[in-house]
Parts: sequence; C-alpha cells; structure tokens
Amino acid sequence: MVGFDIGDVPCNPDGWGPPESSSPLLSNHPINVPFAPFSRSDKLGRIADWTRNYNNPTRNTNNPRNPSDSVFDFTGDESFGGVTGDDDSSFRLVDGKPPPRPKFGPKWRFQQNRNQLPQRRDEEVEARKREAEKERARRDRLYHLNRSGGNAQRREAAAFKSSVDIQPEWNMLDQIPFSTFTKLSFSVPEPEDLLLCGALEFYDRSYDRVTPKNERRLERFKNRNFFKVTTTDDPIIRRLANEDKATVFATDSILSTLMCSSRSVYSWDIVIQRVGNKLFFDKRDGSQLDLLSVHETSQEPLPEAKDDINSAYSLSVEAAYINQNFSQQVLIRDGNKVTFEEPNPFANEGEEVASVAYRYRRWKLDGDMYLVARCEVQSVVEVNNQRSFLTLNALNEFDTKYSGVDWRQKLETQRGAVLATELKNNANKLAKWTVQAILASADMMKLGYVSRVHPRDHFNHVILAVVGYKPREFAAQINLNTSNMWGIVKSIVDLCMKLNEGKYVLVKDPSKPQVRIYEVPADAFENDYVEEPLPEDEQVQPLVDNADGGESNLATNDVEDKEIRVEA
Repeated sequence: MVGFDIGDVPCNPDGWGPPESSSPLLSNHPINVPFAPFSRSDKLGRIADWTRNYNNPTRNTNNPRNPSDSVFDFTGDESFGGVTGDDDSSFRLVDGKPPPRPKFGPKWRFQQNRNQLPQRRDEEVEARKREAEKERARRDRLYHLNRSGGNAQRREAAAFKSSVDIQPEWNMLDQIPFSTFTKLSFSVPEPEDLLLCGALEFYDRSYDRVTPKNERRLERFKNRNFFKVTTTDDPIIRRLANEDKATVFATDSILSTLMCSSRSVYSWDIVIQRVGNKLFFDKRDGSQLDLLSVHETSQEPLPEAKDDINSAYSLSVEAAYINQNFSQQVLIRDGNKVTFEEPNPFANEGEEVASVAYRYRRWKLDGDMYLVARCEVQSVVEVNNQRSFLTLNALNEFDTKYSGVDWRQKLETQRGAVLATELKNNANKLAKWTVQAILASADMMKLGYVSRVHPRDHFNHVILAVVGYKPREFAAQINLNTSNMWGIVKSIVDLCMKLNEGKYVLVKDPSKPQVRIYEVPADAFENDYVEEPLPEDEQVQPLVDNADGGESNLATNDVEDKEIRVEA
C-alpha cells in the first residue's frame, strides 16, 4: 500500500505562514500557488473552490487552462477582502455584544427612546399618539355610557320594572327620547319668594370635623314627623292657585326629577293634571319619588330578590331612613329655632316636626306664564352675622364589594376618589340633590357619608364624614347645566299646555332612555282606584330591630295626611 507523504512542516515562530528562509528548502511545495498574508481582523474568503470549473457559466471552453478557472483563483471572489478596495468601503463592523436586558417601568422606555435613530423615534411618537387617541376614545365612550341612555343599555341584563302598572285603557299620546333633552336650553330670571313657612334649627359645625377615626353613631328620631306632600294636597299651593299667582305648580322633588331625567335609569312617574288654564305636577301616594335610589347608575347590578337587604328597593328604603335621620342629627337641638311668616302647613298643633323650611318661589317661564314650586331647606347657619340656608343629604355605603372603595380607608386620604365613585354610581341622585339646592337658593349643601356598622347589618349606621359644597360650583363639577334643566321643564310644560283638560301620567320607560305620556281616567290613582296588590310574600316587611328592642324604622305613608313618618 502506497503511503501519503505530507513532507516536512516547518515551524514559524515569528508569525503566520511558512518562514521565508524555509521556502526554497521545501521540495514538495507546489509551484505558482498564491499566498496572501493576513491578520486577525481581515475577512477570510474561500481557500479553494473545487466546483468552480464546472459551475462557472462564463468559463472559456477553448482554453481550459485559463488561470481564472483555477480553483485557487481569488480575483473573482467578492467575499475575499483585500483585493477590491471598493468592497471595503461598504464593510462595517457589527457589535457582537448581546443587547441589554429590558428593565421594568416607563422610565427605562423613555431613556431607551433617546438613543434611537430619528426616524425610529418618529415612529414611536406616532404610535404613542395612536394609543392616546384610542384611550381617549375609550374614555369618551365610557363617559357617554354613564350619561343619559347609555345606562339603560349597559344594564340590559337587569330586569327593571315600571314604576306604575300601565293599564290597557290608558291612551299613549307621545314618547320622548332622552336624546332630544340634551339639546334643549332655556334661561329664566331670578325667582321671587312668595312665602316662607316652617322653622329651622341651627347646624352643628362639630360634624364638619368628623372623620372615620372618630365616627359618630347615627341616631334615630322616633318622635319627629317628615312630610312628603304632593302638589295638589298642599294648602299653600291651592291658595296661590286660587289667587292666580302662577300657571304651573310643582314641588322641588318633582322638578328635580324632570330636570335630571336624562340621567335616570330606574322607572319613575309623574301625574299631570290640566285644570282650566293651570297645570299641576303631582306624585302618586307611595311613589318612588319619596324614596332615594342607590347605585342607580352603577355598572354592578344589585340583587334582584326584593327581600335581600342589598336589593334596589331595600336600599332605597334604607337610604330614605338614613337621609331623614341624618338631617336631624347634625342640628343643634337646644330649642333655638328660626321661624318664618307661617308655621309648617302640614303639621298639627303641638306635633313635633322635623327641621324644615318651605320656600314657595315663582319663576317666569314666558310672557304671562309663571311657575310656582315648593322648595325645601333643612337647616340654617350664621356666617359673619348673616344667615345662610343649608340642605342636608346623606350618601350611604352598604357593601364595599359593589362600590369597590372602602370609605373607612379612603375618606381621609382620598376623599376625591370616594366622591368620584359616588358620582359614577349615583349620578342621578346627586344631580337631583344639587338641583333641589339650586331651586331653593341654598347657600351650602352638606353631604354626609354614612356607612353600615357591618355590611350585613342594615339597622345600625355610623357617620364617617360631612362635607359642604356650594350648589352652583358642585353643579359645574358634575356637568349639570342649569339652562338645559330649565329647557327640559319648559318643553314638557309647552307640550302639556297643548293637551285637553284631564289627567295624564308621564312615565320613564324601565328599559329604554325615553319617557311616555299617557292619558288616564280621572279617577286614576285615587283611593278608590285599586291596583292589583303584591302577594304577601313579596311585600317588604318593616325594618324591626329585635336586637335592641326598638320599634319600626321604615318610613310609612299616611294617605289621609299625605305625610311620611319615621318611627324608631
């Protein structure tokens, strides 16, 4: 077997390649083999291409011994650096270091963007603008859902019932979508006071310093009576109507419901009576207007079971009870009262009544059309030897899992977040309170934050804080436009003045953002107009606190006296 002799391989201690002194001594060194010295930073091409003679289409077939066809020819190889200087100009070293590991947080992203190329930075700016536009559009969409008709669409899953049973003999005359209300505008001059009745107690300013750390127990006032008398049962309004003081008559509760109707979700109804050339806006006995809605505009649906303590009806009764007791607890009950021209027109002689003053005020709607409304204020305070009227209302917390905000933890440090959550969940109720304060020209509206002692105990409550707001400033904060409010009232009054004499009912649709006007019989909603009663198991029982041995705390309606009494 013939061996393969590789010959001697000399060692070059001075550099790369064979030593120069040993070249003539190599007998087996191939002749005419090109050799190019190189350094470590040089690019390396192919050493030999044994297939180029066969794969080269431009190969000269007549001269197969062409040196350019040699397997060791480097001149035509573009990958070989050092032969063509033009190729070196396009060569660029690439950083072989691994990219830095990403850090968390927005600060690193902003620092990284500064090192990017200009065009890349522009692309990032455009991308951020697009994301900002999407986020702004999403917020606008949620904002519009929180207003007017969006609430009904958002909570379609909850089966709301009409506040009044629509009878088959009722004739529907018109239906008005809420979208038309948002475009209305009407300005009215300053109102004039026709009469002031009742008596007011002074506000206790120590409640302004109440915090969750020094909370106060909500007391029960079993001896004070609260009156919720409708328009036509008010003897003062009857007297003013006989004197032709106005054409349209209503109460602040009814007007606020109309003015804030586009924010409502639950169904409500208002009875309208056209008598001669006069118009009376009434409420039914036991109407929903006597109660306070809770979580009406919230995205979280409440339990549908009526006997559940967190159902919409149970919470509205509880809120009315809290609101009435809170309005009397924050007063200085030392017998010192501010009295007005006439006493309380609904109280019997010697009867203890709640601190309230009724302001009968008149607004000019048109040339010879005036509106008279009975407005309420609950307290008075002296500031710089001047008396200021106050309205007193209470927000109630029942379970943090529905609101998502714990008042006991957030009221001291993040009171704005608590108020923002309430504005989202109770937009209609807060707007109505603000409208009532503006109608009564109250100098301040006090909002109390009242919470349950325990989420499952709806009998006992504590006052966590009391905050005061100027009504018109608060209205601007919640985007409540007074011109739009009066525009809604003016449009409904004009519509009703075109109707014939008779009785009508204005009903908010329970599932759609619209109201309907029905013509009803003259004896509708009277004492002899009997509606189908609820089954006994569905009727809500009075709130009885057996643990303390207390009495009933539910506000009950006396049909004969048109008053709501709170007994405890």
